[in-house]
Amino acid sequence: MTALAAVVLGGCSPLDESDLSRLALPVAGSDRSIYMWNLWLGTWIAVLVVFVVVFGMILYAPIKYRRRNVDDPAPVQVRYNLPLEALYTIAPVIVVAIFFFHTVDAQNGLLEEVENPDHTIEVVGSKWQWTFNYLDGAPGGEPVYDQGDTANLPELWLPVDESVKFELISPDVIHSFWVPEFYMKMDVVPGKIPGKDGNNQFTMTPNREGTFTGRCAELCGVYHSRMLFKVKVVSAQEYRAHLADLEAAGQVGAPQGAAAANSIAGLKADGENEPED
Repeated sequence: MTALAAVVLGGCSPLDESDLSRLALPVAGSDRSIYMWNLWLGTWIAVLVVFVVVFGMILYAPIKYRRRNVDDPAPVQVRYNLPLEALYTIAPVIVVAIFFFHTVDAQNGLLEEVENPDHTIEVVGSKWQWTFNYLDGAPGGEPVYDQGDTANLPELWLPVDESVKFELISPDVIHSFWVPEFYMKMDVVPGKIPGKDGNNQFTMTPNREGTFTGRCAELCGVYHSRMLFKVKVVSAQEYRAHLADLEAAGQVGAPQGAAAANSIAGLKADGENEPED
């Protein structure tokens, strides 16, 4: 049964033009997408196997034990069946354990660090806007930034086929940085310093040019649904030209969205409550 499910779904691909062949996922746009794709495909195979087995048992019982003649006695009613009860207990545990193993394996692949990434971008999520600080800097050497709000969506520019490390910070509440085409999202947790204990950062390489829509995937307040941004994956030349344009426009620096985006609003650095006025 598992082999049949694998054959049925084996022709699916995250790069196929058909939504059905992609199993409802968007066209993949990152080198890390394959890890989530493999987990998603394996989940569908497992679901198909479980569905066929359970539905088959549902059909088998009434067909096997149907009353063929009016005078036939009712089937023997079994109150306890130790083998079946053991199966009902053990089988779900095995399924969950397998899912857990492959989920951890996919997570490790998604979060694998890259030594000396080509670019570092600081992502600031705040109520209710995004700021993208290009820490590598423009030709002048200073960091530059893209910024916007719910009325004027910000743009995140990325160079295709070059690795990017995202460092995520928030000055207020938990947000979540999500670009569906990358098959990856991560919470932006206030008070967590990127890189410390593996918090709030990940690295990936966009491998498909195009314009995508990113969004906040964590309910963060009244304008959560409008906390969107555009992602433009372009050539390296276009990326550098965009940074130069930001520098020329005076968008130099690394805005944090508040006085200190690595601290929790309302708390002192030592974690004690600030005195009320």
